Amino acid sequence: MGRTVYLNGEYLDEAQAKISIFDRALLFSDALYEVTSVLDGKLIDFKNHMKRLDRSMTELNYPKLLDHKDLELFHRELVKKNNLKEGVVYLQVSRGVAERSFDFPDKKTELTVTAFTQVKDLLQNDAALKGIKVMTIDDMRWKRCDIKTVQLLYPSFAKSSAVEKGFDDAWMVRNGYITEGTSNNAWIIRKGTVITRQFDNLILRGITREAVIECAEELNYKVDFKNFTINEAQSADEAFVTSATTFVTPVIKINKSTIGDGKPGKFTKLLREKYIEKAKKIAI
Repeated sequence: MGRTVYLNGEYLDEAQAKISIFDRALLFSDALYEVTSVLDGKLIDFKNHMKRLDRSMTELNYPKLLDHKDLELFHRELVKKNNLKEGVVYLQVSRGVAERSFDFPDKKTELTVTAFTQVKDLLQNDAALKGIKVMTIDDMRWKRCDIKTVQLLYPSFAKSSAVEKGFDDAWMVRNGYITEGTSNNAWIIRKGTVITRQFDNLILRGITREAVIECAEELNYKVDFKNFTINEAQSADEAFVTSATTFVTPVIKINKSTIGDGKPGKFTKLLREKYIEKAKKIAI
């Protein structure tokens, strides 16, 4: 007996869950996703993840939105059935099953909704304790990175390339400026100011990113939304990434340049503690 997963209203053993080969997620990557973290068996920032899902579905002209109460119900049920204490719930919504054709199918096509849990060490892990090393790579993605689609082949390629070269992740660069990581938002700290790229169509508006902005301001740090170059990142006092699964994770090396003293920065660690404390308080 494996994990219990969710598929279109049913709870199934993972070995029994099947999706049509004509599903548009398979044929066109015509699907969206959200990842909600779980701490102490509770969902972190769930409502904001579902609001972003609504936005993604609207931007891609999905025929309808999903009921947030139903979504919360099966998220909770999956956590319960799989006895998940710490990890994530992965949710995917595709436009559904239709004959292969590049134009969108009839709006009556039923969406395919799937979800499953994964056990992950979110609080205590080597990346958080020791920091990660990132390399830079050209950002070759399409220009609607603000929509959270399953079209992730290039970020997967970038991450794999980084690992092959001895790094932990890659920061992507477009027109000389860092956009974001393969699955996270990129940040630096220079002279007491926290800097991250302004939100536009070239990055994902991370749910954790928004929460961390609030945390930084509560800790009396100025947050500046602007582009920054590789050189600016390499000469930063501190650097870090944020995402639903990494929370706030320090970056200690960018390409060949060591950041600060090569250890997780003081403010980065403080920011991580603040975020986790706040996330636990609002978990449902």
